[in-house]
Amino acid sequence: MFVKNMMIPKHECFTVQHNQTLKQALTQLEEQQIDGLPVLNGAKYVGVVTRYGIYENFFKSNQQRDDYLSTTTVNEVATHQDDFLEGGEVFEKTLLELKDFPLLAVVDSSGNFLGVVTRSDVLSAFESAFGVQRPGVRIAFTSVETEGRIARLSEIAHHFHEHIISLVTFDETDKLVRRIVMKVEKKDNIDKFTKKLEEHGFRILNIQEDE
Repeated sequence: MFVKNMMIPKHECFTVQHNQTLKQALTQLEEQQIDGLPVLNGAKYVGVVTRYGIYENFFKSNQQRDDYLSTTTVNEVATHQDDFLEGGEVFEKTLLELKDFPLLAVVDSSGNFLGVVTRSDVLSAFESAFGVQRPGVRIAFTSVETEGRIARLSEIAHHFHEHIISLVTFDETDKLVRRIVMKVEKKDNIDKFTKKLEEHGFRILNIQEDE
């Protein structure tokens, strides 16, 4: 999945213009119950203002709260001016960038604002990859890293008519053993299915039913 496939388009985004006051930005943050707003100069992306950034700068300002919020403009406290996405990135790479920040803007080659990717959206995508929201049986196992192992796994699952909800592999740099987590719909043949996996060299580590 690419960033452009999961971004919130600009017509669905809450934004603030660079010359608006912090009071206006904070009001919008509180009304919408969000942590950050893309800052625009017209249609151009020029940064992000966050609730945390507003308060952090207030404590450094030596001003009264009302004066600070009414006289300081958004562009004075905006951050991440040079941190943005262009849509063609794979979404996995956004996870570390969004670890300590609520959102990243997506812009075109001219710097025009196209939308945002939020930390919540990225985490939801990972939840989907692991099938977190769907009940089923999670099977963790290991396999020797040889050509055709995933294809063999699929053949066995097909033979038992297993409905695979998710399939995730780990240890991509390990040349000997790969860990695999498969989630399938609950059926009455799990014991037979896992026994067949073991017969073909897959070592079962754990079986857990998710409800």
